[in-house]
Amino acid sequence: ETPIMSTYTAPMKDMQFVLHELAGLDAIARLPGYGDVSTELVDAVLEGAATFSSEVWGPLNKVGDLQGLKRHDDGRVTTPKGFVEAYAKFVESGWNGLRFDPAFGGQGLPKLVDTAVMEMWNASNMAFSMAPLLTQGAIEAVFLRGSDAQKQRYLHKMVSGEWTGTMNLTEPQAGSDLGLIRSKATPEGDHYRIQGQKIFISFGEHDLTDNIVHLVLARTPTAPEGVKGISLFLVPKFLVNDDGSLGERNDVRCVSIEHKMGIHASPTAVLAFGDGPGAIGYLIGEENRGLEYMFIMMNEARFGVGVQGLGVAERAYQQALANAKERVQGKDATAPKGPSVPIIRHPDVRRMLMSMKSRVEAMRALAYVVAAMFDQAHRASDEAARNAAHAGVDLLIPILKGWCTETGVEVASTGIQIHGGMGFIEETGAAQHLRDARITTIYEGTTGIQANDLIGRKVLRDGGRSMQALLSQIDAVCEQLEAGDDAQLHAIGARLREGSKSLADSVRWILATGMQDLNAVLAGAVPFLHLCGVVCGGWQMARAALAAQRKLAAGDSDAAFYRAKVATARFFADQDLSRARGLAEATMHAGASTMALAEEQF
Repeated sequence: ETPIMSTYTAPMKDMQFVLHELAGLDAIARLPGYGDVSTELVDAVLEGAATFSSEVWGPLNKVGDLQGLKRHDDGRVTTPKGFVEAYAKFVESGWNGLRFDPAFGGQGLPKLVDTAVMEMWNASNMAFSMAPLLTQGAIEAVFLRGSDAQKQRYLHKMVSGEWTGTMNLTEPQAGSDLGLIRSKATPEGDHYRIQGQKIFISFGEHDLTDNIVHLVLARTPTAPEGVKGISLFLVPKFLVNDDGSLGERNDVRCVSIEHKMGIHASPTAVLAFGDGPGAIGYLIGEENRGLEYMFIMMNEARFGVGVQGLGVAERAYQQALANAKERVQGKDATAPKGPSVPIIRHPDVRRMLMSMKSRVEAMRALAYVVAAMFDQAHRASDEAARNAAHAGVDLLIPILKGWCTETGVEVASTGIQIHGGMGFIEETGAAQHLRDARITTIYEGTTGIQANDLIGRKVLRDGGRSMQALLSQIDAVCEQLEAGDDAQLHAIGARLREGSKSLADSVRWILATGMQDLNAVLAGAVPFLHLCGVVCGGWQMARAALAAQRKLAAGDSDAAFYRAKVATARFFADQDLSRARGLAEATMHAGASTMALAEEQF
């Protein structure tokens, strides 16, 4: 019988290490507004989330993949067996509102803590996690740009999770080019009538809640052409009465759901607005500033998708590790006449497992550090500290989204390889992780879009200043690694120094070339993003090694864990940071050959 791996166990020890030693949870807890946050509270939240993710959402991961969704003739969508009950438990437990304002029913915890919980949701059931991910982005947009009346009418239910939220950008003719949007918004009294079609709307229709709050991009009759003429509208599935009760059904319906490669339990809907008189929508903020407002959701979503890459990679690693320990195949190379051994004894399998483990830990560290920057950007009492954190977030979001998702796909693919032929068989569950992970490099902006954003808006536009600030932080870690006489730290420091130099060389080339030959620069944009990801991952792994060595020097009782952290950081340095020079060469020299052929030569 082919085994099915359906369990998930949160890697609590590493999560807590990263939260405290790398992301600075203690400092984040001291920011204004976080006075009630303590280590004991955070530990209780993490333990509760670990239990919920492993016992409630985790077992439904395979169920959702196999059963998928059903769309009925009237446009209703039924989620897989057990999903409605599991989501109800999610709402009852208060998980959706962890980081939101207590004034709207949230718990007011740092985004840093919420990020660790998000990782668990994504690792246990990526398809299910799409619902809170998008709802949280919608909450941020309404909270920051909605009117007081809109906040009072919608946020309490959205924060609790009783209502979910969506992001409606894409249309059949308008994918990443939002300037081509045709959906119309016609003024009518205190509201607008929305007409148009949106595609690829995650959780655009479902049976988990009794209302869905759609945030929709559309054009008013007097709007200018292009992206400057886009406005943002709040369009509820059911209209909401003044007393908060649900009124009549709005003129929005699901006309189909997509049949996808993965995340089968996440309904990706085609929504029709205004088949009748037009869906009633309410303007958020000012007309023609919709794209600006939507980017509040987009930045949240891009960060969340980066965490999805981390989560699904962790799940794939856990399954591959269990398989490698259980599957007996072949002899130990050092004892060819001995008994057959578990495949974890074979050096190449060990290499693959170390690759998975080290990359997951690097992604986790980078994600949590960026989450801490979010908290600092919003809460630090010093304006200079807020500005520096905000600049760091802006720079690192495309790196986190692009590198973590691409790496998540690679890790999931490696997990299949460790399973051997059985990894290609659906019943083992290893293939699901790869199928689920594959979308993360595409939605919320493809890797190419993230790379172009990184070069255009984050390097060229500010003359490389944000990147130089990042390189200064990395070089400071190199100096710490090079001090003293620890051979392991010296080796990691040498690799990180090489990576930093490769990144600095690439930034200088981009700044020098960007104004003369932009196509050459953009042709190397994705290698540059990977270079940034590898170096940033190495930076965090190096910090982890330093922290682990301090713990060992202090005689910490968990010596095995800290020695493993140092060894894993050394592996990442040798296997991943060593690629930095090649990625820099591809960044700086691949442009000419990339654009060399005429279109008819393809």
